[in-house]
Amino acid sequence: MGASSEEIEGLAEEILADIELSRTPLNVVMLKCSRLARFLADDENLTLFRYEAGGYPSSPDGVDAHAFELGRKSGRVRKVEHKGEVSERMDTSSVETLEQQLEAAKLALAAATDRDVSVASANPTQFVMAPPGNANERRVHATNITEIAKKISMSRAYAHEYAAAALYQIRFSNVASTFFDRVRNDIDRKMVELIPAGIQKTSSITDNLRSDNPEDWANAVHSCRRLLQDLADALFPPQEPRVKGSKSIHLGPDNYINRLVCYIEDKKGSGRYSEIVGSTLAYIGERLDSVFKAAQKGSHAQIESREEAERYVIYTFLTVGDIMAL
Repeated sequence: MGASSEEIEGLAEEILADIELSRTPLNVVMLKCSRLARFLADDENLTLFRYEAGGYPSSPDGVDAHAFELGRKSGRVRKVEHKGEVSERMDTSSVETLEQQLEAAKLALAAATDRDVSVASANPTQFVMAPPGNANERRVHATNITEIAKKISMSRAYAHEYAAAALYQIRFSNVASTFFDRVRNDIDRKMVELIPAGIQKTSSITDNLRSDNPEDWANAVHSCRRLLQDLADALFPPQEPRVKGSKSIHLGPDNYINRLVCYIEDKKGSGRYSEIVGSTLAYIGERLDSVFKAAQKGSHAQIESREEAERYVIYTFLTVGDIMAL
């Protein structure tokens, strides 16, 4: 069973707090990030964070191409110039190893201080020099500390960015779901008396959108078309064509969009509201009809993604809500 949105949101918040408050070792943060990636079905970052926690795989021949690209994403690859040639190098150490290296370098720097010495000579004319200090050694340790700290910072920043993006994504998704449910519930309440069968259609649409089967996504879109047809039959039954200017508007059983547009105009006249709702209705109607005709011809490329189906459904529900509010 997949994780709930509340569980994902809680884990993302926990990771951000771990990083921002420095309350958890970075290798533990990486393991939590790998868990977050697993919840999100993000296989690429799941592997990346596992490598960050346990080290990137390498051999005497170098680093695997896929692992190298993951390392590039997390900021572990750097360009090195040698004898006029530029090459790329990658540190494959785990973040735990890097943190241990950083602490060891800091201890080495502290131990490289110059000792207090007193130098004197019995010969007042002799020039006495102090013994050489450890300045060069300290310089090496300081440079090493800077390089290691930069690597750790890059890994930490990547984890923070990933957790923050996941948190914003899940929160936006929750807001969108709440909005969608509110619109659908409002439509269902209004349909109880007008078209009771429409409630079953809205429920079927929602269930089909949750599926991973493209055929179910197409069925959700077909149900949108049937929902608009039922609404047109209830509000503006089929009748003889209506003449508008020099144009004859067909209002037969298949002309459900025309009938709904006429219903809107009869309710609100020719004002701005009618123009907006009518144009939206024409837009979604044309696309629903094209999907329906493609299905009749046996086309298997009617709906290419769940996101496409969701757009049709959202447009339909908002339009139905506007019409029923008249």
